[in-house]
Amino acid sequence: MKTNQSLRFWILVGIVAISGYSQGMLLPVIAIIFEKAGLSSTLNGIHATGLYIGVLFVSPFMEGILRRLGYKPIILTGGLAVVISIALFPIWKSFWFWFILRLIIGIGDHMLHFGTQTWITSFSPAHKRGRNLSLYGLFFGLGFAVGPMMTRLVNISDTLPFIVSSIISLVAWSTVWFLKNEFPEQSSGTDSFFSTFKRFGQVCKYAWVAFLPPFGYGFMETSLNGNFPVYALRTGIDVSSVSIILPSFAIGSIVFQLPLGMLSDKFGRKNILSTVMLLGFVCFSVAGLLRDSVTGLTISFFIAGMLVGSTFSLGISYMADLLPRALLPAGNIMCGIFYSIGSITGPFIGGLAIQFLSNGSFFFVISFMLLLIFLAIAVFRPQKSWQTKIT
Repeated sequence: MKTNQSLRFWILVGIVAISGYSQGMLLPVIAIIFEKAGLSSTLNGIHATGLYIGVLFVSPFMEGILRRLGYKPIILTGGLAVVISIALFPIWKSFWFWFILRLIIGIGDHMLHFGTQTWITSFSPAHKRGRNLSLYGLFFGLGFAVGPMMTRLVNISDTLPFIVSSIISLVAWSTVWFLKNEFPEQSSGTDSFFSTFKRFGQVCKYAWVAFLPPFGYGFMETSLNGNFPVYALRTGIDVSSVSIILPSFAIGSIVFQLPLGMLSDKFGRKNILSTVMLLGFVCFSVAGLLRDSVTGLTISFFIAGMLVGSTFSLGISYMADLLPRALLPAGNIMCGIFYSIGSITGPFIGGLAIQFLSNGSFFFVISFMLLLIFLAIAVFRPQKSWQTKIT
């Protein structure tokens, strides 16, 4: 029994790692291909939003679909959508065709992540839940850190990164067939589509501040992976250097993810989030000053990753601190929605900064966003009245 549960856990974690790899590969590879083709940085940034528009589109339906189909079908469907879409990129190099593929990948990735994250949460005992979810985030981060290294393959062929990624994703996806399907715990009064939106409203009322760290993480992640390669090429930083600088942020987040989680347990989520947001603001401001140095940017990205690379998982933990258990599923979905909104606005605003503002403004946009989130967390006062108001 324990062996089967362990196998299930590592298969799910492996799937998430490959998903992180494919996402980490797509953003910089497509950005570099479009930049070489002469596409403007603004359009390049807009194109990167396709993945997260797909996430936003499917989010309101996820809870009901999961209850009806169970964990295994939703993960298989999402994973297959990702594999097929990545494999289709070499077929036709077109702005809008690739945008549609990105949108489908966003839908598939969200199905995969929502299914795996909820499944791991459901079978993890309370004393291991934090550890298991930390490993979940850790392996996604490892995959995401490896993904940008595929930018080197663009020098050989534009199609090679997609071919390699689709094959690896297919192998990982096939392992899910070994798992036995299970269903989440059923509860009355949760099947209504409109009741889902009612819960979203309650969640926003009591835990809105907890959605800002996932928003900020999405903003940073897609700006760095979608906009930075364009910025780097325009300022004379070559593709090989980009493949070193970009993963340093993800590696930094991997190194410090578990320690930050443990520190938040000891000193409080609000205190840790406030601290890392303020230090992240300082770190990206320094990156703006060191914008022409490959070594300086690599070190700045690494330290920034150590500080703010775990803000998505810290935001989810803070949300769980602020809400009753009945609203946690809706809270998790809202974290994903705000992450997607940040992921959509990040490349767009970053692209505008690169195209119309002076050098270094790209980094200052990120640092200013972190400063605003720090201020919001610092002034937030949690409400305890939900205990009598939420039904």
